[in-house]
Amino acid sequence: MFLVAFPFSRIKAQVEFKNYKLDTIFANDTKNVGLFFPEPIQQGIAGSDNFVLTYNREKEQTFALLQATPGKESNLLVISNSGAVFSYIVKYSEELQNLNYFIEKSGSIGNVNRVVVDSENVKIETDLLLNAEIKPSLNDRLYLDKFSSYLLNKSATSAKLRKRNEKVILKLENIVFHKEYLYFVIEIQNRSAIDYEVNFLKVSVKTRKNGKKKSTQSLIMDPVFKYDMPNKIGVGETARFVYVMPKFSIADDKLVMLDLNEKNGERNLKLKIKQRFINNPN
Repeated sequence: MFLVAFPFSRIKAQVEFKNYKLDTIFANDTKNVGLFFPEPIQQGIAGSDNFVLTYNREKEQTFALLQATPGKESNLLVISNSGAVFSYIVKYSEELQNLNYFIEKSGSIGNVNRVVVDSENVKIETDLLLNAEIKPSLNDRLYLDKFSSYLLNKSATSAKLRKRNEKVILKLENIVFHKEYLYFVIEIQNRSAIDYEVNFLKVSVKTRKNGKKKSTQSLIMDPVFKYDMPNKIGVGETARFVYVMPKFSIADDKLVMLDLNEKNGERNLKLKIKQRFINNPN
């Protein structure tokens, strides 16, 4: 379970990372460059679309392949199943002097398994923090696009949750878990006489703190992918779209909030999603 209770703006995390110059790995579009890590790969991300890291996402293995197309240099981040972090500069090169890189455990720049929040001395597992900051690879985005389209092409089901404000209705139609992601199938209906322009739709995890002074803390979560997100819903129109979030779960004292905000208007909606919907997706 991911325990998340604090907004990024208030977190001052001490993560166990070393600080030294990163090595460079060269790749091109005619050869596969093999990367052999000392531990199975949990996650691997290239910072630019012209670099693609291929590894087994179904079964953790120590082996990955890197390819590149011409473009600017970027970075590569790989996290092992023990939380060890390996980071490199990656560059395109027509000529490759090395086709295989055997990486030692000592090549890790640190570990993400332990984060300490100042003043609260709370430990937070950092998978969610990392996923919120790392964009999926090109291959991942193509798959997310395809699966999101599949979900929207399915017959619409009765909404699990809904919120209404001035004939504008925000619905959560479904939450689907598939291949390490949660797919939020969302619908906005505009039954009013005025077009509805979307300023933003935010997803956050809220924690209620008990005590003499009750308070609520919020962690904004950025989707890793949006499919068919509308800018405007015309009069009498309905928009269905998908927000793809990194896999997460929440504790009993938390809930997820969908916060829909109207541009140049006040027809704002806040839809609460309780624990059972997040922890028990379809």
